[in-house]
Amino acid sequence: MAETKREIERKYDVEAAAELPDLTGVASVAKVVDQGVVELDAVYHDTTDHLLLSDSITLRRRTGGDDEGWHLKLPVSRIEGARDEIQAPLADSVPSELSALVRSRVRGAELVPVMRLLTARDLRHLLDGKGALLAELSIDRVRAERLTEGGGTAEWAEIEVELADDVDPALLDAIEKKLKKLGVERSAAASKLAKAQAGTALSAARQLVAEGTLKPAKGKKGQKGERYTVIQPKDSAVQPDPVTAADHVLAYIRTQRDALVALDPDVRRDLPDSVHQMRVATRRMRSAFRSYRKLLDRSVTDPIGDELKWLAGELGVDRDQEVLAERLTGRIDAVPGTLLLGPVRARLSIWNVAGSVDARSRTVAALESSRYVQLLDSVDALLADPPLRKAATAAPGKALPKAARKDFARLEARIEHALALAPGEERDVAMHRARKAAKRARYAGEAAKPALGKPAKRFAKRMKAVQKVLGDHQDSVVAREALRNLAIQAHAAGETAFTWGLLYGQEEARAAEREHELPAVWHRASRPKLRSSLGG
Repeated sequence: MAETKREIERKYDVEAAAELPDLTGVASVAKVVDQGVVELDAVYHDTTDHLLLSDSITLRRRTGGDDEGWHLKLPVSRIEGARDEIQAPLADSVPSELSALVRSRVRGAELVPVMRLLTARDLRHLLDGKGALLAELSIDRVRAERLTEGGGTAEWAEIEVELADDVDPALLDAIEKKLKKLGVERSAAASKLAKAQAGTALSAARQLVAEGTLKPAKGKKGQKGERYTVIQPKDSAVQPDPVTAADHVLAYIRTQRDALVALDPDVRRDLPDSVHQMRVATRRMRSAFRSYRKLLDRSVTDPIGDELKWLAGELGVDRDQEVLAERLTGRIDAVPGTLLLGPVRARLSIWNVAGSVDARSRTVAALESSRYVQLLDSVDALLADPPLRKAATAAPGKALPKAARKDFARLEARIEHALALAPGEERDVAMHRARKAAKRARYAGEAAKPALGKPAKRFAKRMKAVQKVLGDHQDSVVAREALRNLAIQAHAAGETAFTWGLLYGQEEARAAEREHELPAVWHRASRPKLRSSLGG
C-alpha cells in the first residue's frame, strides 16, 4: 500500500572534502544530533527519452536507510522546493500504484532503469529546545552510474536540508543565510537524478545525439570535428511567442493539455479540487475548439471535442456528487436543531457514501482506459501538427474578437429566451442552456486575453459573473431533485420527511433569488462598450 508525505528540501553544492557546518543557534535550532553514516543504493527508472525527468518527476527503487522501497516524487506547484513523495514497499518491478500515477506522462512507454546512485549519507538531526525534530541535515557523497546510452559515471557531494513535518519553511531561509556566509551556494539541479544525468553525459554532442536532439551529418562517422544536424521537435517544451490568431489559440490549448497531464496523478490520489480542475481543463479545451473553429479544421477537432466531452462527463459524476454533498451539508448545518427531525445527517451520510463510491470508481476507470490515453495522444498530435485553416494566419486583433462576439450573441439569445419564460421546469432548462453559453463565452475571452489584454479580461470577467448566477440556479435545480429523492427514502423508511421538505423550500427560494438577480447581472455584461473594446 502506497503512502504519501510532503517533502520540502533544498540542496547545496559543496566540495568532496567538505564537512557539515554546525547549525546550532540558527533560528530555532537548539541541538544537532549526529545520526551516523547511511549507505543508500537507488536505481532510478524512466522512459528512454526521459519523460519523467523532463517534468521534474523521479521514480526510484532504493535500499538502505529506514525508508527503503519505491519512491515516486511529484513536484508541488506554488511551494518552493516541495514535492510529494509517494512510497511503496520494496519489490522487483515498479508497483502498479506508482506506474498509474505517471501514466499520463509515459502513456505506453516502458519504464526502465536509467541511473544508479550510490550515496554515503552523513546525517544530522536538527532539534528545537524541546527535542522535537525540525529538519534533517546531511552531506551526501554520491556516485552516479548511467545505465543507458553508453554508460558514464559522475561523482559529487552536496548538502541536503529537509524539513520535518509541519515545520515553518522560514527555517530553510535561515539555514540558507548561514550557508551562504560560509560560501555554500544552492544547487542549480532540481534533483540528484537531474545532476547525474548532466554529469554522466559522455560529451555534450554525444548526449544530444542520444536524446535525439542532434544527429551526425550525412557521411560523417563520429570522428573528431564531426558535424551534427539539429532535429527540431514539432511540439517542444519551449514555444515561440504567438503571432497569429491560431498561435494564441494553440497556446491556450497547450496550457489545457499540460493541465490535464499534471492533474492526472492528483485525481488518482483524490486530492481536493483536483477533479474539478481537470474537468475545467477539458471544458476549456473543447470550448476553444468550438469558439475558434474558423481557425482549426473541424474534421480533426470535432472528434477530439467529443472525447473531451466524454471525459468531462466521467469526471462530472465525481465532481457533481462532491458539490451536491457540500451544498446539502451546508443547508443542514444552517437549520436550527429544533427543526432537524429524524436521522437527517445519518441519511445524508449514507446517501453521500453510496454516491461517492460509485462516482470515484467511474473516475478511476476512465483514467485507466485506453480511450483516455488515446485522447491525450490525439491532443499531442494536434499540437505537433496543427490542422490550420486559411483564417488561422489572421491577426489576433481581428479573428479573436470576432469569435468572442459570436459566442456572446449565442449567449444573448439564450438569456433573452430564458427571461421570457415563466418560472418552472421549462425556464430551468433554458437557464441551464444559457449557463453553458456563458461558460463558452467566458473561455473565449480567457483564450484571447494574452493577445487582447484588459478588454478580453473584462469580457471574461463579466461572462463569469453571468455564469455564476446561472450555475447557482442550476445547482439548486439539482439539489431539489436530490432532496425530493431523500424525502421519498425517508418516508418509505417510516421517518418524517419534514426537514427534507424544509430544505426543498429553501432551494426553491434560492433559485428564485438567482432568477431575480439575473437581469441586473446580464445588463452589466451586455453593455455594447464591453464588446466594442475588444477591437476587430
